[in-house]
Amino acid sequence: MFRIAIAALLGAISLSACAQQTPSAPAAATAAAPAAEGAVDKRVREALRQLDPNFKPDYIGAAPFPGFREVIVSGQVLYVTDDGRYLMQSAPYDIEKRGMATSPGLLAYRRGLLDTLPHADRIVFAPPNAKYTISVFTDIECGYCRKLHQDIAELNRNGIAVEYLAFPRMGLGSKDYTDMISVWCAADRKAALTAAKGGQPVPSRTCTNPVAMQYNLGQQLGINGTPAIFAADGSQLGGYLPPAQLKAALERLPAAASR
Repeated sequence: MFRIAIAALLGAISLSACAQQTPSAPAAATAAAPAAEGAVDKRVREALRQLDPNFKPDYIGAAPFPGFREVIVSGQVLYVTDDGRYLMQSAPYDIEKRGMATSPGLLAYRRGLLDTLPHADRIVFAPPNAKYTISVFTDIECGYCRKLHQDIAELNRNGIAVEYLAFPRMGLGSKDYTDMISVWCAADRKAALTAAKGGQPVPSRTCTNPVAMQYNLGQQLGINGTPAIFAADGSQLGGYLPPAQLKAALERLPAAASR
């Protein structure tokens, strides 16, 4: 499995079969940039296949910093040098922008996944004329998820709509999972979610529900903890943030993050 190979080899990994540097292109070759980029992607793909012949990335594209390609596989974001030699798994921080360094390709990948989740399947707490909308993968047992839910009124006053998606941390089939199904199957899902996050017993309910689908998509996004907060443009804002910090983080994003 590629995931096992990553765990065993992470850090600075020499992919010896693809480690040769390619010659520098002449300065006049500017017009050939798109073809060169495709060649780099191919080189990176071939290098990663040395770790796992069955390697199938969800995305390969330019990293948010020079000299690297960004690779998404099974929800993990990896960085590979353009020569295909070194592989790293990290969360690079953009000092100038005061946030996680994120490429347009990664944002588009996340948006595409999030857009597959129907609005009707989300539990939404929104003010009139919201300026920002955040998608929050949540768990009813998670302490910081409960803390964020206590901030809902203030977030709404700040013009932030919160759209909840289910991510039972204990996995499919757990009590956490069945309780979240009960919440999503309630006649008043907002009241049921608020009660569950307040520590009240969750009455058992069943129905056709999106909990497993939302959980699986969260895994595709690489979520391994809750709350996991995403802006409308696909930016991941991290876990719990106090309302003022969350608003400031949204204000620092491009206008595309507002909706």
